[in-house]
Amino acid sequence: MMHSDLTQCRVNTDRLLIAPFTAADADDVYQAITPTLTRFMTFEPEESPEAFANVWEGWLPLIREGEEVIFVARLRDSKQFVGMGGVHNLHQQKPELGIWVKENLHGNGYGREIVHAMAKWASERYHPPYFIYPVAEQNTPSRRIAESLGGTVQGRRENIKYDCVVYHVPAITG
Repeated sequence: MMHSDLTQCRVNTDRLLIAPFTAADADDVYQAITPTLTRFMTFEPEESPEAFANVWEGWLPLIREGEEVIFVARLRDSKQFVGMGGVHNLHQQKPELGIWVKENLHGNGYGREIVHAMAKWASERYHPPYFIYPVAEQNTPSRRIAESLGGTVQGRRENIKYDCVVYHVPAITG
């Protein structure tokens, strides 16, 4: 695996600007993390912007070291915050994909667009056999994303908050 600073990578699409998280994104991200949004996520909303800073400050060295990329997606035209995606465990053979979209923007296909863009970027760069995509069993929209990209359920994970299924999503070639 190549070791490189990933702070400059971009995975833009026709509708979205998708770039690694920076401190300038923190407020938009914090505002969008609601209790209903996180019901299918492994984390809860932080109680303050300061508490959230303790979280995101940990992301920056991981991005610089090439361990993972936490992407922020914004609408290309208005720069409005859309959501976040992650490609985790880049130093391992099978990286893990994650996604969430701001609640008032659900249903526009942004989640699939973000996941597809991240998977394409990581496939070209790291050539994994497939990606791990864990998702809450009850989270039908997120499961549809994995399935639309050719993902199949290959296992389960223990999770305190919800039953989790693990998809294997094929690498995107060509």
